[in-house]
Amino acid sequence: MPNFKKKSSVGESIPTGSMADIAFLLLIFFMVTTVFVRYRVTGIILPRAEKIEELKKRRLISYLWVSADRKIYIDDKVAQLDQVANVFYDRRIKEPRTVISLKCDYRAPYGLISRVIEELRKADTLRINFATDKEG
Repeated sequence: MPNFKKKSSVGESIPTGSMADIAFLLLIFFMVTTVFVRYRVTGIILPRAEKIEELKKRRLISYLWVSADRKIYIDDKVAQLDQVANVFYDRRIKEPRTVISLKCDYRAPYGLISRVIEELRKADTLRINFATDKEG
């Protein structure tokens, strides 16, 4: 009786030549589709407006929030009222075309908002945008 060995047509190793390509493509896919949240200030409800004009260039915008519980945030960091003028004066010196987007909760005390605007005047920042919510 002859002893026949059947040759297997399947190789014993897994081809890994294209694994680097697949990993690279997945990396690019996740980099392109990931959305990063720039600021995480929560709880601020903007007032409504009838007419809204959207800012086109977003690179030169600094954000200043005033919440209903009298907290002031400069670019996602809590700040005191007396720090506002210094921070925005330094930013205006570095980039004079910077626009300050003032986002105030509609329940925030107007006296505090007025003092924030006075601090911005001390810093000689004349390019201020008052952010509102679109009328729904």
